[in-house]
Amino acid sequence: MGIERDVKKRAEDKCEFCGYNEFLNVYFIPKTPDYVEDINTAVLACQTCFSQFDEEENRDENHWRCLNDSMWSPSPPVQIMSWRMLHRLKSYGWSQDLIDIMYLDDQQLDWAAAAGDAEDKTDAIIHRDVNGVVLKSGDSVVLIKDLKVKGSSLVAKQGTAVRRISLDRENPEFIEGKVGPTQIVIITKYVKKL
Repeated sequence: MGIERDVKKRAEDKCEFCGYNEFLNVYFIPKTPDYVEDINTAVLACQTCFSQFDEEENRDENHWRCLNDSMWSPSPPVQIMSWRMLHRLKSYGWSQDLIDIMYLDDQQLDWAAAAGDAEDKTDAIIHRDVNGVVLKSGDSVVLIKDLKVKGSSLVAKQGTAVRRISLDRENPEFIEGKVGPTQIVIITKYVKKL
């Protein structure tokens, strides 16, 4: 319990990223050199930040604009997680701008990079809609033509919105979503991102 007390004292009982002061939890930074759970490997985060550290599907890029302030924290663990989150949000232009101006010494940079967030992911599968817009898990799309669903009598009509899609991790042409009560696989060239 001493670590939690010390981290809360350092953080002044508020999230070290967004400043929210309720539903706070201690998060121990993974992939830390000589990993020890202590104040030097822990950050205090609200429930929103905590839930989005590792869950890409739940990540709200607008919430993370708070990194503009937290990246300048005097606390190394906060700097490390800010750097990692900026890299996890690198597809947004504002995030890359902050990465370009952020400074970490060599030891901190090695620690931050240990999670692999800065690695080139050019071989990663990218799902794109009919217009070439990148699709992410949780996005909403609309069907651009009537689609007959194999193995059923269902016809998904043009203009039908499919909310909270999930991506096929092996094929960039397939996404999944619910049309009415039915979960179906949809080919990306037949959808447009909303």
